Amino acid sequence: MSDVCFTEALLDADTARAQLIAAAKPLGETGPVKLNALLGRTLAQDIFSPLDVPGYDNSAMDGYAVRSLDTQLGDAELPVTQRIPAGHPGSTLAPGEAARIFTGAPLPEGADAVVMQEACQRQDDKIRITRPVQARENVRPRANDLAQGDWVLRQGDKLTAPAIGLLAALGIDQANVYRRLRVALLNTGDEIIEPGAPLQTGQIYNANRYSLTATLQQTGCEIVDLGQIADTFDATRHALDEGARQADLILTSGGVSVGEEDHVRDAVQALGELHLWRVRMKPGKPLAYGAVRQTPLIGLPGNPVSAFVTFCLFAMPFVRAMQGRHALFPMPSRARLAHAPSKPLARREYSRVRLRHQADDLPMAEPFPRQGSDVLSGVVWAEGVLELPENTRLSAGDALNYWSFERLLA
Repeated sequence: MSDVCFTEALLDADTARAQLIAAAKPLGETGPVKLNALLGRTLAQDIFSPLDVPGYDNSAMDGYAVRSLDTQLGDAELPVTQRIPAGHPGSTLAPGEAARIFTGAPLPEGADAVVMQEACQRQDDKIRITRPVQARENVRPRANDLAQGDWVLRQGDKLTAPAIGLLAALGIDQANVYRRLRVALLNTGDEIIEPGAPLQTGQIYNANRYSLTATLQQTGCEIVDLGQIADTFDATRHALDEGARQADLILTSGGVSVGEEDHVRDAVQALGELHLWRVRMKPGKPLAYGAVRQTPLIGLPGNPVSAFVTFCLFAMPFVRAMQGRHALFPMPSRARLAHAPSKPLARREYSRVRLRHQADDLPMAEPFPRQGSDVLSGVVWAEGVLELPENTRLSAGDALNYWSFERLLA
């Protein structure tokens, strides 16, 4: 344990995020994983194409393979001498001949074009073509997608369904990826009870445990669920110690403010160090970052909206960095402010909004009517957050930064 001095002043959101990203250390452990278990994993290697895709010239549609030179007079009658389905190479096409060919089938040697079947008149074993055909017409050339040696995927890419399909198309049956990040999740608050139990006066159901669990699962993490922790220093300290032993990252919700029953901050300092505390933003001012016995910790606010928004804006980039990802925080798009505050804001605000698209302009960001940090229904209703800068006179129609929840959690 070490004593660390940190400023009590509120950090701006950009500085806080940059500090978190700079502090994150990627996992070093990697291993091979088969295709059917790669979804959401992070590549630990660059992938180069081992072959040309496709490996041969092939037909882009059902029709007839021809020599374009045989059609240049504009009215050609050609005998059909062979049939070439996909997966079956044909024989060399002699001058003055045509071959029945199907989509994806290899172009026979001698042919340099494909005439779609709708553009031909067929009678018995002959076709008639009434216009000149251009060389390479309706032909997919060899290596049209990828050439051997092309850089396909890079270390730090998240493996999506199309990326896994591409690996399969290259004949690659496994890839080297970082192991899954283990996150210890704990919630504090004596007023919090589990869904399904009878609710007493003064109690609320545990939303954060389940929303954060689902979010972590969505981001490819393994979860060490430490449960609901009693509002005591000893219980909080014991849970944090357990999290440090079992996980790569500790994520808490609640207990990081300044109340007498908020023990996370003191317990972290007793076991390790606190580097960041409080951000000049709304919702989510009480955000903490530190370490418990060298295991990093991010302390989220207890209010469910604040916990979710701060996870998206701060914890998620940290998780991506630990996972070895190279795209840590998405660039914002732009949207117009529908309703401006009456005076400059003292803290940066992240308004939960839906976009109303406009034909010839940026979309208009319509806020949920109730922006309180306890109004979780507003997060469900919203598509993302609009960033309202602090100390700025804003007007309706101003173009501001916007992030969709989909991109923040991708």
